Amino acid sequence: MTTYVLVVAAACLALVGWAFVQSEPGRQVVGAVLGLAVALAVVASIFGEPVTGVQHDILILFAMVLAVAGGGVVTSAVFDTIDSSRSPATTHGQTMSAAADILRGGVWIGALERLAVFGSLAARWPEGVAIVLAVKGLGRYPELKMGTATGVRGETTGTAERFIIGTMTSVIWAVTCAYLAFAPYVLPPGR
Repeated sequence: MTTYVLVVAAACLALVGWAFVQSEPGRQVVGAVLGLAVALAVVASIFGEPVTGVQHDILILFAMVLAVAGGGVVTSAVFDTIDSSRSPATTHGQTMSAAADILRGGVWIGALERLAVFGSLAARWPEGVAIVLAVKGLGRYPELKMGTATGVRGETTGTAERFIIGTMTSVIWAVTCAYLAFAPYVLPPGR
């Protein structure tokens, strides 16, 4: 039951964070709270009783919402944390907005990526995750190649690094949310 409550609450917070929290400090706080809630939900799913029946169906729905919306907030929070930890002298052209200029549509591509990863795991087809990552990598190849070209002063935009960090954060988040939705089927009986 604790997993259920944590996932539902985190999914609601994720929707609010995705829709309304646009400031950097706000995203970092919401991202940290979501990360903590998901970590607690994972622990609760390991040691608590499995969620069954109609509550399990609702849990799957909210875990999917958490995967899509929460992943956007958490990925943005990771980028905000990376950008805020660097000095202005070393971030010339290497901020999230600079990478977003090259990798247009990243928010929606990331949301669709998390939905596809969650869906492929829900369908018990983990090979789908590899296909999603391959399609994303091939689709972004021209932008990544352009983003790694050196500028006038010899610096790169950091787009490839941000693509990798964003993709890994997004996929790990979606896989964790899928685990929360289907933990009773993943863990052996009696644990």
